[in-house]
Amino acid sequence: MAKLYELKTFESNTGNLTVFEGIIPGVIQRVFYIYEAGHTARAGHRHHRTWQALVCLSGSCRVYNNNGTQEDTFLLTNPRQCLVLQPEDWHIMDSFSDDAILLVISNELYDKNDYIYEPYPNGNYVDRVLMADSE
Repeated sequence: MAKLYELKTFESNTGNLTVFEGIIPGVIQRVFYIYEAGHTARAGHRHHRTWQALVCLSGSCRVYNNNGTQEDTFLLTNPRQCLVLQPEDWHIMDSFSDDAILLVISNELYDKNDYIYEPYPNGNYVDRVLMADSE
Protein backbone atom coordinates (compact mmCIF):
# COMPACT_ATOMS: atom_id res chain seq x y z
CA MET A 1 0.00 0.00 0.00
CA ALA A 2 1.14 3.54 -0.66
CA LYS A 3 3.01 5.17 2.20
CA LEU A 4 3.65 8.84 2.90
CA TYR A 5 7.15 9.67 4.17
CA GLU A 6 8.61 12.83 5.61
CA LEU A 7 11.96 13.30 3.86
CA LYS A 8 15.01 14.20 5.91
CA THR A 9 15.58 17.94 5.62
CA PHE A 10 18.53 19.99 6.81
CA GLU A 11 17.75 23.66 7.46
CA SER A 12 20.27 26.47 7.62
CA ASN A 13 20.46 30.19 7.07
CA THR A 14 21.66 29.43 3.52
CA GLY A 15 18.55 27.42 2.64
CA ASN A 16 17.09 23.97 3.07
CA LEU A 17 18.45 20.70 1.71
CA THR A 18 16.02 17.76 1.48
CA VAL A 19 17.43 14.28 0.89
CA PHE A 20 15.84 11.43 -1.08
CA GLU A 21 17.64 8.16 -0.34
CA GLY A 22 16.74 4.63 0.69
CA ILE A 23 13.05 5.19 -0.13
CA ILE A 24 12.37 2.77 -3.02
CA PRO A 25 14.05 -0.58 -3.71
CA GLY A 26 16.70 -0.95 -6.37
CA VAL A 27 18.44 1.73 -8.38
CA ILE A 28 16.73 4.88 -9.61
CA GLN A 29 16.22 4.35 -13.34
CA ARG A 30 13.81 7.11 -14.36
CA VAL A 31 12.98 10.62 -13.17
CA PHE A 32 10.32 12.90 -14.65
CA TYR A 33 8.10 15.74 -13.56
CA ILE A 34 4.57 16.90 -14.31
CA TYR A 35 3.65 20.58 -14.41
CA GLU A 36 0.99 22.88 -15.89
CA ALA A 37 -1.44 19.95 -15.55
CA GLY A 38 -4.43 21.93 -14.29
CA HIS A 39 -7.16 19.98 -12.54
CA THR A 40 -7.16 17.12 -15.04
CA ALA A 41 -6.55 13.54 -13.90
CA ARG A 42 -3.21 11.90 -14.72
CA ALA A 43 -2.07 8.26 -14.53
CA GLY A 44 -4.97 5.79 -14.01
CA HIS A 45 -2.79 2.71 -13.82
CA ARG A 46 -0.63 0.43 -11.70
CA HIS A 47 2.44 -1.60 -12.58
CA HIS A 48 3.75 -5.15 -12.69
CA ARG A 49 7.24 -4.23 -11.37
CA THR A 50 7.68 -0.47 -10.97
CA TRP A 51 7.90 1.38 -7.67
CA GLN A 52 7.42 5.15 -7.80
CA ALA A 53 8.06 7.99 -5.37
CA LEU A 54 6.11 11.23 -5.78
CA VAL A 55 7.29 14.58 -4.43
CA CYS A 56 5.35 17.77 -5.08
CA LEU A 57 8.23 20.24 -5.35
CA SER A 58 5.95 23.24 -5.72
CA GLY A 59 2.24 23.79 -5.18
CA SER A 60 0.00 20.83 -4.44
CA CYS A 61 -1.83 17.87 -5.96
CA ARG A 62 -4.05 15.02 -4.86
CA VAL A 63 -3.26 11.32 -5.30
CA TYR A 64 -5.94 8.62 -5.13
CA ASN A 65 -4.58 5.14 -4.45
CA ASN A 66 -6.14 1.65 -4.43
CA ASN A 67 -4.14 -1.55 -3.87
CA GLY A 68 -7.09 -3.89 -4.37
CA THR A 69 -8.06 -4.03 -0.69
CA GLN A 70 -7.64 -0.49 0.59
CA GLU A 71 -8.28 2.97 -0.87
CA ASP A 72 -6.67 6.21 0.26
CA THR A 73 -6.41 9.78 -0.94
CA PHE A 74 -3.29 11.82 -0.23
CA LEU A 75 -2.79 15.56 -0.58
CA LEU A 76 0.81 16.46 -1.41
CA THR A 77 1.47 20.04 -0.31
CA ASN A 78 5.10 20.15 0.81
CA PRO A 79 8.41 19.21 -0.87
CA ARG A 80 9.38 17.34 2.30
CA GLN A 81 6.56 14.82 1.70
CA CYS A 82 7.22 11.74 -0.41
CA LEU A 83 4.45 9.33 -1.40
CA VAL A 84 5.78 5.89 -2.32
CA LEU A 85 3.62 3.78 -4.62
CA GLN A 86 4.21 0.03 -4.80
CA PRO A 87 3.63 -1.77 -8.12
CA GLU A 88 0.13 -2.95 -7.09
CA ASP A 89 -1.00 0.61 -6.26
CA TRP A 90 -3.51 1.75 -8.91
CA HIS A 91 -3.31 5.54 -8.75
CA ILE A 92 -4.59 8.80 -10.18
CA MET A 93 -3.10 12.24 -9.63
CA ASP A 94 -5.37 15.28 -10.00
CA SER A 95 -6.32 18.69 -8.58
CA PHE A 96 -2.94 20.16 -9.46
CA SER A 97 -2.54 23.73 -8.26
CA ASP A 98 -1.47 26.22 -10.93
CA ASP A 99 2.10 26.20 -9.59
CA ALA A 100 2.34 22.42 -9.02
CA ILE A 101 5.47 20.58 -10.05
CA LEU A 102 5.21 16.86 -9.28
CA LEU A 103 8.51 14.98 -9.35
CA VAL A 104 8.25 11.22 -10.00
CA ILE A 105 11.18 8.91 -9.24
CA SER A 106 11.07 5.32 -10.45
CA ASN A 107 13.18 2.19 -10.04
CA GLU A 108 12.37 0.99 -13.59
CA LEU A 109 12.77 2.44 -17.06
CA TYR A 110 9.58 3.13 -19.03
CA ASP A 111 8.10 -0.09 -20.41
CA LYS A 112 4.57 0.02 -21.85
CA ASN A 113 4.16 -3.68 -20.95
CA ASP A 114 4.63 -2.86 -17.25
CA TYR A 115 1.40 -0.82 -17.14
CA ILE A 116 -1.95 -2.23 -15.96
CA TYR A 117 -4.76 0.20 -16.79
CA GLU A 118 -7.71 -1.83 -15.48
CA PRO A 119 -8.76 -0.49 -12.05
CA TYR A 120 -9.56 -2.82 -9.20
CA PRO A 121 -13.26 -3.79 -9.08
CA ASN A 122 -13.63 -2.34 -5.56
CA GLY A 123 -12.42 1.11 -6.66
CA ASN A 124 -14.65 4.03 -5.78
CA TYR A 125 -12.55 6.71 -7.43
CA VAL A 126 -15.43 8.36 -9.24
CA ASP A 127 -17.65 8.30 -6.16
CA ARG A 128 -15.04 9.30 -3.55
CA VAL A 129 -12.81 11.71 -5.39
CA LEU A 130 -14.38 13.15 -8.50
CA MET A 131 -17.82 13.64 -6.95
CA ALA A 132 -16.25 15.41 -3.95
CA ASP A 133 -15.00 18.06 -6.38
CA SER A 134 -18.53 18.90 -7.46
CA GLU A 135 -19.79 19.54 -3.91
